[in-house]
Amino acid sequence: MLESSGRTVEEAVEAALQEMGANREQVEVEVLEEGTRGFLGILGAREARVRVRIQVKPEEQNRKAREFLEGLLSRMKMDCGLETRFGEDQILHVNLTGSELGALIGRRGQTLEAIQYLVNVVANRGEADYQRILLDAEGYRDRRAEVLERLARRKARQVAETGQRVVLEPMNPWERRIVHLAVREMAEIETYSEGEEPNRRVVITKAPRGG
Repeated sequence: MLESSGRTVEEAVEAALQEMGANREQVEVEVLEEGTRGFLGILGAREARVRVRIQVKPEEQNRKAREFLEGLLSRMKMDCGLETRFGEDQILHVNLTGSELGALIGRRGQTLEAIQYLVNVVANRGEADYQRILLDAEGYRDRRAEVLERLARRKARQVAETGQRVVLEPMNPWERRIVHLAVREMAEIETYSEGEEPNRRVVITKAPRGG
């Protein structure tokens, strides 16, 4: 589940779909606020807010994800355990356990991301309802999230002090979401994403006065 905002409901939904890596047919949309243009389209304007959920029936996707990963790990001669759980966030979490999993994670998680992409493709092929699957290896994502949260807050403080926007390095949708959430409570700061995948980046900038 993800909450998103935009000038219109359609814009808010599109932003959420990009962050979630889903299409419109795969999600349920709850409109939290329609948004208003305000006087002359500026004064008193309020953004539209939506809550987007991926529609899920995870049992079959869980089975296919496990079979694919077990086959891949066997061919790679990796001695790993495999744990799955369906989280409150409506994401199917798959965690690889074991020692020396660096080869599965890769530089800055690039190999893990590639495997996760394949798992999502295989598990959802032929399924009417899309199930997002998040792949982890021995808590790598928790550690990466902590690094990104510290980075986001440090850069946000820099923006607040200097007034100059900061453009972060390219990140995948999961990493960008971590950054957005890390600074969303900072009143002087706003974030947005720009660019095309795989070079899409988070921009941290000072919020307009009165915004």
